[in-house]
Amino acid sequence: MVLELLRYYGSRGLRVAKAHMQYIWDTGGRRYIDLHTEHGVAFLGHNNPRVVERLKAQLDELVVCNPSFGCSVQEEALEKLSAIAPSGADTVLFANSGAEAVEAALKIAWAYTGRRRIVTFRGSFHGRTLGALSVTWGPSYRRGFPVLEDVVFLPFNAEPAVLEKMFPEDAAAVIVEPVQGEGGVIPAKEDFLKALESIARERNALLIVDEVQAGFGRTGRVWAYEHYGIKPDIVVAGKALGGGFPVSAVFTRRELASVLRGGRHGSTYAANPLALAAVSAAVSVLLEEDVPRLAGERGSVFMELLSDRLSGVRSVREVRGRGLMIGVDTRFNPLPVLKCLQARGVLALRAGVTVVRFLAPYMVTEEDMEEASNALRECLANRAS
Repeated sequence: MVLELLRYYGSRGLRVAKAHMQYIWDTGGRRYIDLHTEHGVAFLGHNNPRVVERLKAQLDELVVCNPSFGCSVQEEALEKLSAIAPSGADTVLFANSGAEAVEAALKIAWAYTGRRRIVTFRGSFHGRTLGALSVTWGPSYRRGFPVLEDVVFLPFNAEPAVLEKMFPEDAAAVIVEPVQGEGGVIPAKEDFLKALESIARERNALLIVDEVQAGFGRTGRVWAYEHYGIKPDIVVAGKALGGGFPVSAVFTRRELASVLRGGRHGSTYAANPLALAAVSAAVSVLLEEDVPRLAGERGSVFMELLSDRLSGVRSVREVRGRGLMIGVDTRFNPLPVLKCLQARGVLALRAGVTVVRFLAPYMVTEEDMEEASNALRECLANRAS
């Protein structure tokens, strides 16, 4: 008897044979434009040649090396990351997934402040492990699990006066996405994030910015929070950080990170040589190919194309996003539209309840965008007919 795979998200009915950069091919040889990119992981493209080459080289040198020991790939990765580290960060902790990185960030906040309460936001998504799940909005994610009780959910993009009134005095930290991904591709407002930073400072709470989906160049800056002129205490990164290889990171200050020394936190596979090699190659691609600039420019083109093609389509509420993180808000559950897009050779995913989400890789072409925009218009028209 062959084991059955538990598909967390359900089957898309597509068997993938190979992939390269912005395209994948099924077992029948049909090509698809991938604007799903495994929830944004393949932002640097599938099988990016520079990442693949670096991983192959590392496989011949060293595959296992606990961070208690030194090795050259550690030094290489730290040097590369230093060029893009968030402002004020002088220390990095590695993990294997975004949720694990969020867990580490929360533990830092609890241990450093001695407090327990965490502030987060309606519509947020930070992961499915218990700590990360506790600060994730939505009963469908949390139902049936013993989530933490000392969590306060505030309205995302609330007015500064509302934040001031609702923000608890005893918060250890506030965690926020600069662009809510799962919640509907909703960019934060500048006055909201600046007020949040100010209130957190005033109440001695740490500001944690979750850049797992929005970060690493996708929005037109290396880190999405940079659009807003704020300075987080902790930045959490993942998904695209390893160019497709599983890895995540927590960037912070040494004084904060030091509370996890002495075995208070750890991970068997974190900072393994393959992950660090992938990070080094991914950062090289990001910087040498000016990926944030390209993502910003191509995102603007894609937004314009979508807005133009969908103008007058009554089932569309709004086209929104930042860079190559784009959502088309419809007036219904978009799952039939996603199936229609796939049938037309375009892969996308849902966000929130009503949003078609496009997480294009940075090398997406205008021709790809044209094809996707036209396909979406046709699918929405078919849905309405």
